[in-house]
Amino acid sequence: MALRHAVLAALLDGELSGYQLTKAFDLGMANFWHAQPQQLYAELNRLEKDGFIAGREVLQETRPTKRLFHVTDAGLAELERFTAASAKPSFIRDDLLVKVQAADHVDTATLIAQLAERAAVARARIDLFTDLLRTMRGERTEEDFLRHGARIGPYLTCARGLAFEEGNRDWCERAIGILRVRSGAGLPPGNPQSG
Repeated sequence: MALRHAVLAALLDGELSGYQLTKAFDLGMANFWHAQPQQLYAELNRLEKDGFIAGREVLQETRPTKRLFHVTDAGLAELERFTAASAKPSFIRDDLLVKVQAADHVDTATLIAQLAERAAVARARIDLFTDLLRTMRGERTEEDFLRHGARIGPYLTCARGLAFEEGNRDWCERAIGILRVRSGAGLPPGNPQSG
């Protein structure tokens, strides 16, 4: 997936400024696509040049003029083309997993601390995603929202983010428990033969 498709998808809910787009990425899309603000602004320029989005200037009295962008028909056609193409499987690439792979030969206390830190981040993101999902569906039950809600795409991707972070939290907590038991059992690093 190219950044352009993520930007086009983010603009489907209506006109956004570059600043609003960065906030949309931080909240709604960060669970599946990360981009720096400067990358987003550069992509907006490319998309506008390619005719996939159009921008308009909005004069503000007490602030500088801002530009709002929306998806054009050509942009919708590009999203349709992208959606029709088969999706490539995703792969995990995570420094923490490399460190845990070496758990039998490195300082377990350091790994436990890093796993606890990752679990805390996951818990915070779980709270964020839970709040976002509640806000999206309003007073509706999830079942009712999924059947009759106006736009379920953002809801479904947010739900995937929630499941991802719940998996991260659960795995980190399990790994911490295992490493604590093994280090308490007197198994020295580099001696995995016991057990």
